[in-house]
Amino acid sequence: MSDELMMTMTGNLTADPELRTTSKGMSVVNFTIAHTTRSFNRSTSQWEDGSATFMRCSAWRDLADHIASSLSKGMAVVATGRIAQRAFQAQDGSNRSVIEMTVEDIGASLKRATSVTTRLQSGKGNQRNERRNAPQQGNGQGFGVPEDDPSDPFNQPAEF
Repeated sequence: MSDELMMTMTGNLTADPELRTTSKGMSVVNFTIAHTTRSFNRSTSQWEDGSATFMRCSAWRDLADHIASSLSKGMAVVATGRIAQRAFQAQDGSNRSVIEMTVEDIGASLKRATSVTTRLQSGKGNQRNERRNAPQQGNGQGFGVPEDDPSDPFNQPAEF
């Protein structure tokens, strides 16, 4: 069990994700998710916006590339990741701290939108990944089940 603080956040991207490459050739993307609470005011029969929370986020490697090519400003997203607080000294000499999320997984929120996804093929030549990522036949429950190796644990229908 990890002692890292994990969080899932929903909200909208405040700007297009900014992709860059480190000096060692690793991709990293930075973006901000904004979440505004809403509540229904019974006396006015209106929805009212509450305070906004802004979470600065980063993601690395392939996930960074996928985010940069798939998400853009204004999109509603659901992100899960590790939360960390970082302290620093501002240019004016004051001490500040910020809470940031290193994103482990992210996707478009389908609450008010639809999405089309494209499954990427593994480039590592791993047979298990190739089978798992290959085009699959549906099993009638919305899950794809390949039929080439019954002993493969990824080749089993989901049980509910």
